[in-house]
Amino acid sequence: MARFTLPRDLYHGKGALAELKNLKGKKAVVVVGGGSMKRFGFLDKAVNYLKEAGMEVALFENVEPDPSVDTVMRGAKMMEEFGPDWIVAMGGGSPIDAAKAMWVFYEYPNTSFEDLITPFSFPTLRTKAHFCAIPSTSGTATEVTAFSVITDYNKGIKYPLADFNITPDVAIVDPDLAETMPKKLTAHTGMDAMTHAIEAYVSTMHCNYTDPLALHAIKMIHDDLKKSYDGDMEARDRMHDAQCLAGMAFSNALLGIVHSMAHKTGAAYSGGHIVHGCANAMYLPRVIQYNAKVDSAAQRYAEIADFIHLGGNTTEEKVAALVAEIKKMNDALDIPKCIKDYEGGIIDEKEFMDKLSDVAALAISDACTGSNPRVPSQEDMEKLLKACYYGEDVDF
Repeated sequence: MARFTLPRDLYHGKGALAELKNLKGKKAVVVVGGGSMKRFGFLDKAVNYLKEAGMEVALFENVEPDPSVDTVMRGAKMMEEFGPDWIVAMGGGSPIDAAKAMWVFYEYPNTSFEDLITPFSFPTLRTKAHFCAIPSTSGTATEVTAFSVITDYNKGIKYPLADFNITPDVAIVDPDLAETMPKKLTAHTGMDAMTHAIEAYVSTMHCNYTDPLALHAIKMIHDDLKKSYDGDMEARDRMHDAQCLAGMAFSNALLGIVHSMAHKTGAAYSGGHIVHGCANAMYLPRVIQYNAKVDSAAQRYAEIADFIHLGGNTTEEKVAALVAEIKKMNDALDIPKCIKDYEGGIIDEKEFMDKLSDVAALAISDACTGSNPRVPSQEDMEKLLKACYYGEDVDF
């Protein structure tokens, strides 16, 4: 038996934000990030719609990129004091992910963060509040997923929290919000979505319910991401739908080691963070080459290549065409080829090598590794990470 879980309701299309005025409740906390939702007027709209619904509204603002355990605990304490029956998270993946974790600690104040690290071990939610997610970026799809990524900065580790309990009750996918994204964010979030869809399609947990979502998302992203990056707002609107479809696929099929590696390299180095979507984009071609040594995975990659008409006669040729196409997309989106080139070289080579063994071990233990089509050894993971640092192809 398998499970397929999505939000109860998903409202999509321009103007969908207005659906907030139809929520039923007494109090709502709105969780937002660093200010773009306020600058562009969407926060005021959301608050006014909730007030029109008859709710008292409180704000938790300034959730940082890659939200911390400390931020989560502060938000949960604020919710305990205010007592909302709706949590409305709005913005990029960070405020929505943070709000999901806040939700758990609001309902179960005695839970520890360590209690949540084991996948699918959360307590039953909705004892105090329901959850509405409104994305402003076209990548994480956290509005429809059972995942939340929280960073413990004391340990330098990103934890992907996973449980169907934190799948939102309501998702509002309004493309007006995504039209405010700057170019670099459009590129990074778009390749995050592409990685979600490809990893979901080759995951050991894929099924007949996830495959169509993953394939259609891949096609849409392949067709529209570059146009969206170049400022075509109709393509930007379609990308907002595409990333959501990819999210529906991976929330149920799960992911693979591209994400395992991105989670564990993201906050590991003193030079700075490796932005999640950019990390996925850099690592994806090498992981495809690595996983394709497994025949069943190679066949799935070949099917993707066929679906987006990349050519090739043999499975091997089709896999190579897919790898080449991902690299071509990265180039067109001004994404660096490797970690060494990231942001002008902020990830120090010596530090990277000094931490290689530990980061590899953490990546292997990541929640996303279990559904990868090829099981990596410690040696394999270290070699993969080095290939991603130097931009080398993978032939092992």
